[in-house]
Amino acid sequence: MTENLSSSERHNALKNLSGWKETEDGTSLTKTYMFSSFPHAFAFMTHVALYAEKTNHHPEWTNVYNKVHVTLTTHESGGVSAKDIALALQMDEAAFAFLNPCTSDQSDLVF
Repeated sequence: MTENLSSSERHNALKNLSGWKETEDGTSLTKTYMFSSFPHAFAFMTHVALYAEKTNHHPEWTNVYNKVHVTLTTHESGGVSAKDIALALQMDEAAFAFLNPCTSDQSDLVF
């Protein structure tokens, strides 16, 4: 069974998670992402969904136009676990890529 993080472990993890907040009861983390458009928000969600499926840990989220509100909790343990921290980090990484696209000329790259 997945173990919940202690209060001090959650607080230490939150120091490395920009914009994430712990709910009052300490059982989940929340954050709202804002993108430039609905397609960007939806692309972000698609990217995260693939990771979530691969790791079998899924966010609770809603999307309204360019905003994605996220709640992370581990239902199995009834609180915040290392799985939530890993997913939050992955989501922040994905959001950064969508919010800060590479602007250098990459036309000569071969894939």
